[in-house]
Amino acid sequence: MTALRMAAAAPRAGEGTSAPLGATPSEEGVNFSIFSRHATSMELLLFDGVDDARPARAIRVDPAVNRTYHYWHVFVPGLRPGQIYGYRVEGPSDPARGLRFDAEKVLLDPYGRGVVVPDGYRRAAAAEHGDNTATAMKSVVVDPNAYEWEGDAPLRRPSARTIVYETHVRGFTRHPSSGVGEKTRGTYAGLIEKIPYLRDLGVTAVELLPVFQFDAQSAPNGVNYWGYQPVSFFAPHQAYSSRRDPLGPVDEFRDMVKALHRAGLEVILDVVFNHTAEGDHHGPTLCFRGLDNATYYILQHDRTRYADYTGCGNTLNANDSTVRRMIVDSLRYWVEVMHVDGFRFDLASILTRDESGQPMPNPPVLWDIESDPALAATKLFAEAWDAAGLYQVGSFVGDSWKEWNRRFRDDARDFFRGAHGSLRRFADRLVGSPEIYGHKEREPEQRVNFVTCHDGFTLNDLVSYDRKHNEANGEQNRDGCDDNRSWNCGVEGPTDDPAVENLRNRQVKNLLTVTMLSIGLPMIVMGDEGTLHNDNCVGA
Repeated sequence: MTALRMAAAAPRAGEGTSAPLGATPSEEGVNFSIFSRHATSMELLLFDGVDDARPARAIRVDPAVNRTYHYWHVFVPGLRPGQIYGYRVEGPSDPARGLRFDAEKVLLDPYGRGVVVPDGYRRAAAAEHGDNTATAMKSVVVDPNAYEWEGDAPLRRPSARTIVYETHVRGFTRHPSSGVGEKTRGTYAGLIEKIPYLRDLGVTAVELLPVFQFDAQSAPNGVNYWGYQPVSFFAPHQAYSSRRDPLGPVDEFRDMVKALHRAGLEVILDVVFNHTAEGDHHGPTLCFRGLDNATYYILQHDRTRYADYTGCGNTLNANDSTVRRMIVDSLRYWVEVMHVDGFRFDLASILTRDESGQPMPNPPVLWDIESDPALAATKLFAEAWDAAGLYQVGSFVGDSWKEWNRRFRDDARDFFRGAHGSLRRFADRLVGSPEIYGHKEREPEQRVNFVTCHDGFTLNDLVSYDRKHNEANGEQNRDGCDDNRSWNCGVEGPTDDPAVENLRNRQVKNLLTVTMLSIGLPMIVMGDEGTLHNDNCVGA
């Protein structure tokens, strides 16, 4: 690795310390610390601008001076929050040993609190041979204390008084019909403008679909809309900010949280700790793969391929001591620094798997999360299954975890479409699903009841189609679940028949009503409240 010459006026870098991880600013400068067990050498890259084709300064992190155990660290005097940075890391490129170092790639800091994305960002460049400096995402130095919260704190509303509204920051505010101002549509600031609507609706918490920085180019055909391809577990997604300065997304996110709290609304984040945007063995080197592939991912037996329990090409090695520390540190950061109230864990059953992929009876990462005192009052929702068939609804490990009750969804849908044998199951769901959860002897709010969510059919789809129709995205209707348990009420798709419309309207009312009145914690998804035709919206 060839380091750039330092400018003569640049102050000399110091040894630094291994803790805390990430970039930590002080009055004198910034301490950088990053983990890599198998790296042989490393450079810290400092950039003046996000679109720069080369760093303004490259600092060698000397393993003889700047390494403690597996932590590489350096202190750079004179730096301030807002500094853009990244890493180049050398080490063996030996897939048979699970090692995939590539010293030509600029890497994000796994603990980076902010991310910037150049206008010319190219995911493909991080998967090809050659230098990708000009097109790479970079990290940003953030001062976690440089914000005036004005007395704000997480709300700690009891679960028995909670109604969750699952929503998407961009989707909720992007269209002109949202009523959001043109400059703030699709942003955290735009969501602030929707607070009066949320209050009128009667919900008490917004569950935001992924807002961790993700790779917008990771979808197979077009732009990744949903955000389930994270590249950073500490940084808010910069494209959801109306501000373009490097620190703008962090402060705008906090503005949103503070405004929602003032309105009495909790903030729950949908978090993805089961995989990353780096994909399979053909994927790009963005961060974790280039730092320590064998630590961060579950690998197959031959080590050249990734175990895929997520359907996304790789699986995070969540119960490795380093990775689980990162997960807990991330959660603590979002609670203590960003003031969020809770988390919904995507494909949470993956967090029970060990480094060989086998489920464990007592997964360390789940107990680390549950026993952490900083998270004691935090709402923890588990999607208690994964894409490889592990299904733990009613048996998810831990005492404080609330579970998405997928059985409620399926059995309510079955009952209202008249499926044979659904009455007994539906009756059990109405009274809190004791046949599923009775053995746990916990309060009814430990189960989250819903009939629709961001996965699959909307409420309008549920009463309008017998089968899915996902042809428009170019994937030949392969994506999405085939088992939707829907009923079109006699006509497939839109219709002008008033009898069919009336029946669909009644079905929508039935489904919303049982969601709200059944014993448990209710959740509705963005837009479903507008499904009722010629009728006022059903508030909570």
